[in-house]
Amino acid sequence: MTTAPEPFLDEQKSLACVHCGLCLGSCPTYLETGNENDSPRGRIYLMRAVQSGRLPLADAVPHFDLCLGCRACEAACPSGVHYGELLEGTRDHLERHHQRSPWQNFLRRVLIERIFPHPVLMKLALLPARLLKRAEAEHLLPKFAKDALALLPNEMTAGNLPEISPALGQRRGRVGFIRGCVMNVMFGRTNENSIRLLNLAGYDVVTPRDQGCCGALHAHGGNLAAARETARNNLAAFADESLSAIVINAAGCGSTLKEYSHLLPGDPRAASFSAKVKDLSEFLVAAGFQSAIGNRQSAIKVTFHDACHLAHAQRITHPPRLLVKAVAGANFVELPESDVCCGSAGSYNLTEPAMAERLQRRKVDNILRTGATCVVTTNPGCLLQMRAGLDQAGARHVETMHIADFLERSLASPPAGDRDFSHSS
Repeated sequence: MTTAPEPFLDEQKSLACVHCGLCLGSCPTYLETGNENDSPRGRIYLMRAVQSGRLPLADAVPHFDLCLGCRACEAACPSGVHYGELLEGTRDHLERHHQRSPWQNFLRRVLIERIFPHPVLMKLALLPARLLKRAEAEHLLPKFAKDALALLPNEMTAGNLPEISPALGQRRGRVGFIRGCVMNVMFGRTNENSIRLLNLAGYDVVTPRDQGCCGALHAHGGNLAAARETARNNLAAFADESLSAIVINAAGCGSTLKEYSHLLPGDPRAASFSAKVKDLSEFLVAAGFQSAIGNRQSAIKVTFHDACHLAHAQRITHPPRLLVKAVAGANFVELPESDVCCGSAGSYNLTEPAMAERLQRRKVDNILRTGATCVVTTNPGCLLQMRAGLDQAGARHVETMHIADFLERSLASPPAGDRDFSHSS
């Protein structure tokens, strides 16, 4: 029997779990291991056991670490258990009271928390890796480093976004844009295409220069204090009351942005901010963009992967499919287990590479089973993870595309005069 630690878990919220087991089939780690300790209900039991002092924290850490935080269990739960909230509180306690190995400390406290959220530092940190990849020297590295290097895209485009991008055609409103961290460094062109789509839909787009990391990496990794600090910074950066929405094109960031009122319950700005946050696909469909695209009858077979934090945390699955189907038409094919995590899960593929690799293989096998030559998704981590997995499987012929790039490419052929979406309903 151990001494009960300081309270970290909302006991009432944890008791909402009635251990019915309906979450088991949705949990990626349980699907892979069949271990109850690596299931949502099992982890909630462990959380309560640690809080009551019946179980040493160190005994539960491996099972908490193995959780992807994908929140598929929330979507499956009939009792409405706020698993993500329970997990974040538990991990915050864990990081303050558990001694990790030097390597894990470096990954979590330095690389993920102090480098990834800062574009300039990320570019500098990635420079040696990019040079190694360009020199095709991966074979000289140990497996972990080789696998991490494989995640880097062959081409990275840094974002060059103006503070204000005016609407094209009839103006319908004014929205803010979150440029993100990884998106801004590795997928700058995707950000540019996202803004272009919003402009085509008739919206001025404001991209505040003093915005920063959304806080997702900190919150999911167990550093709630840092997550709250980044949230306050963004509340100040997007204080412009004239913005009718704040658009984000990265699912993992979007779920955290929509939960600022949970991170900052005492800040009156948080609820207003979160209410304005919209995923790019969610916003475009509400603006009638799918009708304006028309059925392009894509010549290639296309499938769609549900990013966890869009499908489960935000419960958005229909809007991105409407947009993809508007282009692909009859050549759209559903992906088996489309909402099972690909193994990226933010920084999970760095901290838990073995399980991430198993889930990556599972996802790639399902993609290849569809016969599609293009897989579309809504999150940068998913793009990197699936691309690396497909390359490893020798499936370089299968494209991986962000939905913004997919839509922009579909619109590339018509003349500009035919691309006014301002009258979409």
